[in-house]
Amino acid sequence: MSNYITTYTRRHFDPVNPEPADMDIKDIAHALSMICRGNGHVSSFWSVGEHCILCAKEAAAKGYADRLVLAALLHDASECYMSDVPRPLKQNMKQYKEQENHLLDVLYTKFLGTPLSEEEEKLIKDIDNALLWYDLKYLLDEKLEERQPKLHVEPDYTVRAFSEVEKEYLEIFKRYKI
Repeated sequence: MSNYITTYTRRHFDPVNPEPADMDIKDIAHALSMICRGNGHVSSFWSVGEHCILCAKEAAAKGYADRLVLAALLHDASECYMSDVPRPLKQNMKQYKEQENHLLDVLYTKFLGTPLSEEEEKLIKDIDNALLWYDLKYLLDEKLEERQPKLHVEPDYTVRAFSEVEKEYLEIFKRYKI
């Protein structure tokens, strides 16, 4: 067996030893549009790509710099190569988290020029956590004890075709590309 995955654009990508030249935004947009949030435990399909688009729109609505809007769009890009692991499990997977962080640093360096600073990571994590609250409420009908986070955009959980999500992801990437 090989030490790589074959991507949508037919690249051979080694997620353990990632090469920036083997990363293609088309692979990221395509795969994330087809990966379901919450390991599929949602009332209707909601892709990681949709989540990332919403994060980018929230960052833009907050007036963040283009770099942070793009970082919000890319914050789950490692999942297109590593898949998604639910938070409760991921918290106990030290090696997975280390590999994911390394892969994200390589992705951010390729598409943003450098990895995120601690401050930038915090801003993106705040958006990610706020939108997780909405995901849990609207996709799982969770009764959450935490206060509803204020958003600058209105989440729309309408199910869309994979191709529409992929296209919008690529459009946002192109608009904010550094």
